[in-house]
Order: sequence, then C-alpha cells, then structure tokens
Amino acid sequence: MHRIVFLDRATIAPQISLRRPSFPHAYTEHQHTGPDEVVDRLAGATIAINNKVKLTAEILAQLPDLKLIAVAATGTDCIDKTFCQAHGIAVTNIRGYALNTVPEHTFALMLALRRNIVPFRADVLTGEWQKAGQFCFFHHPIKDLGGARLGIIGEGILGQRVAEIAKVFGMVTMFAAHKGKSGLGPLYTPWEQVLETSDIITLHSPLTPETRNMIAMPEFHRMKRHPLLINTARGGLVEENDLEAALEEGLISGAGVDVTMPEPPPADSTIMRIAKRPNVIVTPHVAWASDEAQQTLADQLIDNIENFVAGQPTNLVQGAF
Repeated sequence: MHRIVFLDRATIAPQISLRRPSFPHAYTEHQHTGPDEVVDRLAGATIAINNKVKLTAEILAQLPDLKLIAVAATGTDCIDKTFCQAHGIAVTNIRGYALNTVPEHTFALMLALRRNIVPFRADVLTGEWQKAGQFCFFHHPIKDLGGARLGIIGEGILGQRVAEIAKVFGMVTMFAAHKGKSGLGPLYTPWEQVLETSDIITLHSPLTPETRNMIAMPEFHRMKRHPLLINTARGGLVEENDLEAALEEGLISGAGVDVTMPEPPPADSTIMRIAKRPNVIVTPHVAWASDEAQQTLADQLIDNIENFVAGQPTNLVQGAF
C-alpha cells in the first residue's frame, strides 16, 4: 500500500477540495514543513506531495522508499531532479491550470496602474472629492490601454493568452525575441526594439540561468517610452535594486509586481520599500490563485498521482521548469 505525505498543504487555499486517490493508501497531511522536519515526515513514504519545500540530494538520499514527488505547482526548482533521475524517483508537475487567472491578474495590475485606481481611491477616502467642489477631479493622470504598445517577454501559453486579451483592448502586441538572440522567426520582435518602443512590458518567462536578472539597469536605460513593468512570472527575472533605481530616476512609469526573491520578502527589503510608492502595486504571489485555477490544480495533482500508480504517468518533468 502506498504511503502519501503532503508536506505543505497550506500552499493551497483551505476552501479548495483535495480528493483522496482512488487506490489503497495511507495519507498524511502537514500544513507546513520546515527543513529539519522533511526526512522524518517522509520516512517510509512512497509518494510525496510538495509545493515549495526544498528536496535536496542530501534529503532524498535518506528516503529510499520514495517513488514519486508530485509537485503541486508548475515550477519544480525546489527539487533536485538530477538526483531523482539517477535514482528512479519520478517527478510530476501541474500544467495549463493558470490560463485565465495569471493573465487576468496581469491586466488587473495594468489597469489599476494606468488608470491610477489606488491613488484615486485613497483620495476619495481622505475627502479630496468633497474638496474639489465638482463632479470629478484630476489629481492623477489616466491612460487607456487601447492603442498602447505591449511588449510580452515569454511566448508560452500565458504570454499568448495575454496577447489575445490585449488585442481585445485594442493594444499593439509584440513578443520579444530572447535576449541576445536573433533569427527566431516572424513571431518575434527584436529584444532592443521591444524595450525601446513599449508602453507596457509584461514578463511571462521561466526563471533559468539565462533569464535571471534579464531586466536590470542596462534594460531600464533602453526603455525610451518610460513603460509600466508588470511581473507575474518569477521574482528573479528583475534585479530589484535596479528596479528601485529605475523608479527613482523615472526610467519607468510604474511597476506591478506579484513575485519576489525570496518569498516572502524581508520587511526591510528593496521590494517592500518600493511597495510604498504610489505608482507601484505589490501583490503576494497570488496571480495564479483564483479559486477556479486552484481547484483545477488540485484535481490535476491527484490525477497525476493516480496515473503514476496505474502505470500511465502524466506530466512527468523533463529538465528544469
């Protein structure tokens, strides 16, 4: 009989239903698991469910019964996949569940920042409307999405979905060629051109050695139209100290940030400092987390486990995500 242990159930909202697998098993669930608790909790387990707990080679070497790590997310960078491949431990992940939730959050940030929703709300609460003495007031600039040039960095399913929605708004969309590369085909606009001509730049790339800190001061200096920068992908894509400098120097008009490095960020970190700016919105890595998306994730998670046990594995991870 399989023994299943979920190390960090609190990474899925409590209202989301997580059905039990249909095969005979023993199931143990922990809301959180610290680094010094992993080995004891997975001792004897054949299947681990994990989201963000680090499973290093040193830890995995102490778990000879482990056959499957079912990751409750798309990213698997917390798993030593080289060790897993060498020792016959399968790793599965979740795919395609965020097709609506991440693009919708991306546009929520765009709209809130372009239309200065947060500052206007604050003004209403402090009595500025009454002070204006007329039906409206103009303390903050308002810009449409229609006609704006949108640079999309990352051409996967989320980037493609963002482009679809952008066209409905009447935006001009561009997919950025990969940094430092050319000749990628007609889908792509040269990297430098996207930086120089975009009114809004949105990131939808994985975090890899090649993409880490791909937006830093050299890139900010090329942003001639002082765009908004939206990041709902990975915190390490943007050099946070340079982001602060770009905001301070007016190289960009604002930023919408849903991801940081690390998460959560320390209270005295750069990202928490810039979060206080009126032209910045920081949300706590929740772009993925609509109830609908989380339920899809939870259902797919158990599907992956059942399919593995049935000898027909799905969503096996090949390489790094």
